[in-house]
Formats: sequence, C-alpha cells, structure tokens
Amino acid sequence: MYFTGFADEAARDLAGQIRATKELGWKFIESRAIDGVNIHDLPQDKFDLVADTLDKEGIKVNCFGSTIANWAKKITDPFDSSLAEAERAIPRMKRLGTKLIRIMSFARLDDRELNDQMQDERFRRLRILTKMFLDNGIQPVHENCMNYGGMGWPFTLKLLDEVPGLKLVFDTGNPISTLDKSKPKPYPYESSWEFYDHVKEHIVYVHIKDGIRNPEDGKMTYTWAGDGQGDVRRIVTDLLKNGYDGGFSMEPHMQVVFHEESKQEDKTKAMYDNYVEYGRRFEKLVEECRRSIKA
Repeated sequence: MYFTGFADEAARDLAGQIRATKELGWKFIESRAIDGVNIHDLPQDKFDLVADTLDKEGIKVNCFGSTIANWAKKITDPFDSSLAEAERAIPRMKRLGTKLIRIMSFARLDDRELNDQMQDERFRRLRILTKMFLDNGIQPVHENCMNYGGMGWPFTLKLLDEVPGLKLVFDTGNPISTLDKSKPKPYPYESSWEFYDHVKEHIVYVHIKDGIRNPEDGKMTYTWAGDGQGDVRRIVTDLLKNGYDGGFSMEPHMQVVFHEESKQEDKTKAMYDNYVEYGRRFEKLVEECRRSIKA
C-alpha cells in the first residue's frame, strides 16, 4: 500500500509538486498536469525535462491522470483525438516506468434517455483503447466520474463486462455529487458506499476525495477526507480489512478543482499547504482504520 496524489493540486509547476511530495515523505505522484498542460500533451522537449527531473529527484509517476475519454470528450465526436492521446501516452509511460493510466468512458449524453447513450460505440472505443494499453504492459483504470460508467454502479459493471481487461480506480468523492441513473426518477444522488460495495472486487486503485453536498442546490463543499459524505473511513477500513495493497491518491479539490476555472496563481501557498495537510490527515485516518480493524 502506498500514498500518492494529484500533485497539480499542490502546485502548477513540477518543482512545487516534487517539493510537496517530498515534504510528505512520499515517492509517488499521480501526474495529471504540469503548468496547466496534461502530461501526454506536453511538447516533447518539455516532457524530456520533466522525466529527467523526476529521475534526478527520485520521484516516480505511479499513474497517468490522462484526459482520455473523459467528461470533456463526447462520444459523438470523432475517435481520433482519444487514439492520438493514447499513442502519445504509451511511450511516455514507458519512459517513466508508469503502469497505470486513468481513463473514462466519455461524457454522459444528458439530453438523451439512458437506453440511448450510444453504449455500443463507447464499448467499442474502450475495447480498442484498453487493448492498446494492455499490449504495452499498461493497465487502464476507469474512474467513476462524469461519464457513462459514473452514472451508477450497474453502468460500471456493464462496462467491465463489455471491455475485457479494464479495471477500476474508485473515487470516494464523486458519487456524492452524481445522480444515480440506475434508480427510478426523480434520480437520487449516489451513495459512495453502495457504489463501492458493488464494484470493489474490480478496484485496483483509489482516489481520495470527500465533501458535503448542499441539499438545496446540490453544490459541493469539499472537506478533509473522512469529514464529508463520501464514506471514506468506512471504505478505507473495508479495503484494508480485505488486504488492499494498492495506492491511495489524494485529490483534495479544497483549493482548486481541475475541471473548473480558478485563479490558481492567487492560491499558490494555499494550494501547497492544503495538499500537504490533506496528505498528513489522510495518513492519520489510515492508521486509525488499521487500529479499528485490530481492536
């Protein structure tokens, strides 16, 4: 078991991301963006510098937080861009020795009914992407986010049935803000525990996020892990009790949210301090969960 995180929530630049990781005493980063650019989209010379710097500092990228098939990609759009991202990511992952890549299942079609989500085309594309990665010794992991698989645990299980070799990264905080399309209308919000409990045998990696949803307007206030509605403590305890030995990746969202506009340049110190404190608090939570199992 190891700790890691989306270090672009600690700092935009690589130096700050490395500094925060080292301050926590960790060896891994889940690399998503450096200077606001996803790692698979960096110019080659910039990527080479990043890779050399990470080697020099002794920091490894345990997972690529890619944008492949994510909530910004429509299934009605051409497949070319996703294929190009995957083709760029593979040699970079090999250069860094990274074995996991986070992908999604394309944005929901909220203007269509559930039986009209172009499921067959989603499955076809994800089978192609999954095979590309597996053929290169890389494990793709699907995140329950604003995508087809995130609409409820039955959709994730259907996805896994249709895409051989695909595994899961489970995000504890995403269900809180997501309507459960597997339930009758009016759709309730998902339960993190219920979602986790149905898919846990397929989980190989975990994103740690937590928050509280405003019952009036559905807006999220993100919190320290364990202080919100994401069932973080219960899920972590269950994972450890059942021998989970993968990574826990911090994604605080308390200072910045990756998919929302924010004046990050005004939050440099707050981002850094929050990320480090988040990591320390989560390490403490894990120890408390371990003790509760032994008690």
